[in-house]
Amino acid sequence: MKKINYILLTVILAISISACTTSTAADKNDKAEKKTGVSASKDQKGAIHLTKEEFLAKVYNYEKNAESWIYEGDKPAIIDFYADWCQPCKIASPILDELAKEYDGHIYVYKVDTEKERELAAAFGIRSIPTFLLIPMNERPQIFTGIGQTKEATKEIFVQAIDEVLLKKQK
Repeated sequence: MKKINYILLTVILAISISACTTSTAADKNDKAEKKTGVSASKDQKGAIHLTKEEFLAKVYNYEKNAESWIYEGDKPAIIDFYADWCQPCKIASPILDELAKEYDGHIYVYKVDTEKERELAAAFGIRSIPTFLLIPMNERPQIFTGIGQTKEATKEIFVQAIDEVLLKKQK
């Protein structure tokens, strides 16, 4: 467990400088109204977009279970809190879509648009994006922010997190 925490802490520190802030999102949202997307459906790339209501039903109903974490899913999950205007989010998105295909049947890959789901983002204290919530089965979730410096490094970070934290594979 210490090794996983150390790895996640290292990842957070190494990549958090590339994260965007949500205060910029609020400013941009005030200037231009965003297009609405299809929610809770698999896009052609495999990720599942969630609204707050779908999050409450499929992931965690924090309104009903405010005192304890109760995961509603039947497989581990990774949740990408993102915004369309965020450049690091745009880099991570196709990688997560690729991983959704590679790990299909083993994990869920969800996406939450922080511009559209501000209350949901606030409930998890999302202050910079991209932020990722790792949800292993029968354990509390873990959170990390940012991405790697390259596409390959970013994918490697996700694969390691999925394998070690979500699927508990030993190296």
